[in-house]
Amino acid sequence: METLNQFTIPLEGLKDGMHQFDFQIDRGFFKHFEQSPIQDGKFDLKLFFDKRPDLLVFTFDFKGSFSTNCDRCLEAINLPLTGNQQLIAKYAEESGEDADVIYITKGTQELNVARFAYEFICLAIPMTKVYNCGEDEPTPCNVEILNQLFNNDEVEEKEESKNSVWDALKDFKKDTGLSDTSGSEN
Repeated sequence: METLNQFTIPLEGLKDGMHQFDFQIDRGFFKHFEQSPIQDGKFDLKLFFDKRPDLLVFTFDFKGSFSTNCDRCLEAINLPLTGNQQLIAKYAEESGEDADVIYITKGTQELNVARFAYEFICLAIPMTKVYNCGEDEPTPCNVEILNQLFNNDEVEEKEESKNSVWDALKDFKKDTGLSDTSGSEN
């Protein structure tokens, strides 16, 4: 838990106004959270803290990457991840939380923001874990897997075009010798 203690922000003793805290987040940080989608990552977190008499505004600005498998080629990659999130803390009679607002009691000495930093980083993970890795030297892509994927798509397209319903309709000739069969008599 010592790793998470560094994320404790003193509320008492700081003057009203803007304050900045810089943190380095690494593998040890993510191990403190059960079933974390990030096992290994490195992030720079800048926490901007605007202390006001009636509320506290925390802005989490992070940039880094984490180890995962590419959803396109299944190779191990370091997926870049950036984000900027805001958290508002208001004073109340009892502690509690809403979507983007937490409530703290007057006289609270300090606030540990580790859980919020973790949640904001995890929320920034894209649904599909791919990025423009062609710019990396050497490229981490598994070329064999990508070739198989793209070749299979071409084969499927050719098969679909051979068995297309529209091909059968192209050969259909309209019979122009039919008379009006709608039942109307002249």
